[in-house]
Amino acid sequence: MTKELVLIGYGGMGTRHLQRLEKVSEIDVAGVFDIDPNKLKQAQADGYKTYTSYMAVLEDSNIDIVLIATPNDAHKWLAIDAMKAGKHVICEKPVTLSTKDFQEILDVAKAYHRCFMVDQNRRWDENYQIVKKIVNDGLIGKVYEIRNVVDGSRGIPKDWRREKEPGGGMVYDWCVHLLDRILMLKHDAKLTSVYGHLSYVLHHEVDDGFQVILTFDDDTRAVLEVGTVNFIKLPEWYVAGTTGTMEIKDFELHGEYVTLNGELAKDTVPVEAGAGFTKTMAPRTDDSVSHHALPSIDTDVCDFYRNFVNWIDGSAEPAVKNSEVMWTLKVIDMIFKSANLNQVINLEN
Repeated sequence: MTKELVLIGYGGMGTRHLQRLEKVSEIDVAGVFDIDPNKLKQAQADGYKTYTSYMAVLEDSNIDIVLIATPNDAHKWLAIDAMKAGKHVICEKPVTLSTKDFQEILDVAKAYHRCFMVDQNRRWDENYQIVKKIVNDGLIGKVYEIRNVVDGSRGIPKDWRREKEPGGGMVYDWCVHLLDRILMLKHDAKLTSVYGHLSYVLHHEVDDGFQVILTFDDDTRAVLEVGTVNFIKLPEWYVAGTTGTMEIKDFELHGEYVTLNGELAKDTVPVEAGAGFTKTMAPRTDDSVSHHALPSIDTDVCDFYRNFVNWIDGSAEPAVKNSEVMWTLKVIDMIFKSANLNQVINLEN
């Protein structure tokens, strides 16, 4: 049965949700609400029914789902009020700015028997799905390091994302995605340490970039990095294994993976390098490695919404589990703690 949905927050992310929902036959968009009258006028001009208040949304008995796409600090009370009014809820990330607030949401969801799911949409990114396949299929041997770097050169947008109280900054904006994906990829390994460094080169009250280093008990190291004043980008993904290396340069999926033929140190010949020479860093001969195109992965972020409907109807498990979201929030807390103390946070056995 088709579900009726109202979007709360007619901004950049909200309008993107509406574009995607046009492809989801299981959901009808019944309307939009935003506290900004100008955004409501724009929604009307774009052909959407609008509500005069959030209470009017909650009192509409025809509405099954509320989709929250507001600044982060409003998520908690919007979600709780919606579930108490009998609505199921999809919420933008980060779901809340503390584990305590998220637990309060989960308590209400349980008490009122409502489905609540966080939009961790970048699990559906094709580049991430390619990394998963290469790692899980063992195409480059035992992976020992994964680097995920997202670089930009436009700073932080001139909106609430520059402010601390509503939950601005790059950790809440981007690390919540990168971290969620790595923790899903390494779900069979135990996280053993967390180190976080935050940058404030633009002198906002929130971080404009970060580097996070995670270690796991299977000897894997993950480096997650975001910069907003980087005019030459690093590769978005760089994954190193014992018999190969994978690189994805950008969202457009330029890249490859290279695998070893034969022995690692066979027939090493010294080469001149700068003011000296080296055997260790000598380039490989052409026949000692093979170059491979990145695999193609069929992925559709609209499956997130379809799964949510199926979860409501009892025919599927949630694609994004709230226990996974809670673990991500707990690790984010460790990242902030590590950055404040300038030390590695070691997890207890």
